[in-house]
Amino acid sequence: MFWQKLIARIGTTAVTLIGVAVIVFVVIRVVPGNPVAMMLPPGATEADVARLTALYGLDKSIPAQFLIWVQGVLHGDFGTSITTRQPVLDLVLGRLPATLELSIMALVMAVAIGGTAALTGTRLRGTKAEGAIDVANGMALSVPDFLWGLALILLFGVLMPVFHISGRVTPSLELPFTTGFYLFESLFRLRFDLWADIVSHMLMPALALAIPLAAIIGQLLKQSLKETMHLDYVTLSRTKGYGENHVITREALPNAILPTLTLVGVQFTFLIGGTVIVERLFSYEGLGNMAIDAVINRDLPLIQGIVILFAVIFTAVNLVVDLLYTVLNPRLRHG
Repeated sequence: MFWQKLIARIGTTAVTLIGVAVIVFVVIRVVPGNPVAMMLPPGATEADVARLTALYGLDKSIPAQFLIWVQGVLHGDFGTSITTRQPVLDLVLGRLPATLELSIMALVMAVAIGGTAALTGTRLRGTKAEGAIDVANGMALSVPDFLWGLALILLFGVLMPVFHISGRVTPSLELPFTTGFYLFESLFRLRFDLWADIVSHMLMPALALAIPLAAIIGQLLKQSLKETMHLDYVTLSRTKGYGENHVITREALPNAILPTLTLVGVQFTFLIGGTVIVERLFSYEGLGNMAIDAVINRDLPLIQGIVILFAVIFTAVNLVVDLLYTVLNPRLRHG
């Protein structure tokens, strides 16, 4: 059953990616505006516009353009950026590590904050402390990540300038990285001064992304724990004399965490998408910042490359979470 499910999910993922590619390709080409005209100086002639339009294949019909693009993709060619004149694949893969590192840090922070809030609220259930945690959860959930980003910039960048609120690394500390994963590579090189500087740059945007997700995780996990605490095997554990902390963490948590695992996987994909505005706020050099520039400049090949990459990440994460949930849930594994 597991392998059948895997094959079915891979097929669904492939169909999803094809559908996303078609929709994105068509939509960005029917939106008003001529990207070629934006590249040329004000004194450019119609002949100059026509020449560049033909060079990028924009003079052909949309189906013909799509077929040309698909043929290129099958050979690893996602086109050339209109604004930078560089291969789209190189540009996108060059910014991907920055966004992945930021998203992973935000996810770790969200799980730590949300999980702690849920366990604490469950341990202190029925007290005023539980009500305070619920109120804090509601406040964190009602404010979007970009507003948290603005608040953090005001607090830690203006009123109390403690952390870096712009860029990815201090230029004076930069060294020729061999990969785009600055955070992990600095640890591998044992450059702890560089690692601390990178973390200092990432902390505020990661926290802005993590706060709303932490509220969702805390809310769902606390509700799951509340339902699990009334089950027979938990009651039996209490009768054996185990303390409340043991009952919550060793008996209730392993079963209550399964729905939260699915949520974390789904929300992680939205977290990556949410980096677009947050990266812009903090001038963070990731895919989100590049996506905004591509939209402003009507850089069609670059927009396509970024959206397709986001779609691949989304579907891959959902596939992994779905399969992981099947492995961890005995009823689905042996179904």
